[in-house]
Amino acid sequence: MINLTLPLDKNKVQELHAGDSVSITGTILTARDCAHKRIFELLNKGEPLPFELKDAVIYYAGPCPAKPDMASGSCGPTTSARMDGFAPRLLDLGLGAIIGKGEMSDDVREALKRNCAVYFAAIGGAGALYGNAIIKSECIAFSDLLSEAVYKLEVENFPAVVAYDCHGGSIY
Repeated sequence: MINLTLPLDKNKVQELHAGDSVSITGTILTARDCAHKRIFELLNKGEPLPFELKDAVIYYAGPCPAKPDMASGSCGPTTSARMDGFAPRLLDLGLGAIIGKGEMSDDVREALKRNCAVYFAAIGGAGALYGNAIIKSECIAFSDLLSEAVYKLEVENFPAVVAYDCHGGSIY
């Protein structure tokens, strides 16, 4: 198990290889389909994003509401391929890593290599496990989208596997 603290520097990203098990601690953002559409609307209009994209980590997930004693409810990954049309541009704009479920397109893999970035796979069906790794959650953009809004999550010991590394390696 490799312990990673965010943000990731490029030297650390280069040390990661497809198949490595990691434990992530730090700040990640959530964004699903609807949030990505809004992000692209802002980018296409030349307007600023309501969060910093450079070196950010986007988790393709929508957190469920928290129980009173929790920072978040269940927060499992969604299918990453649904963001294939968005990911290359965001990676080219400085996104540092992606967390999601399942394979992504060759265009995404090329963008990861081009930008020395990484794609982490989370385990589908393990939303409760991921919810327990969240120690703080705050909606930071598009609150009208509810669980599909952009949330800023502080995570501790968030388990994942390097699915695509910056060298072109793949677990798929």
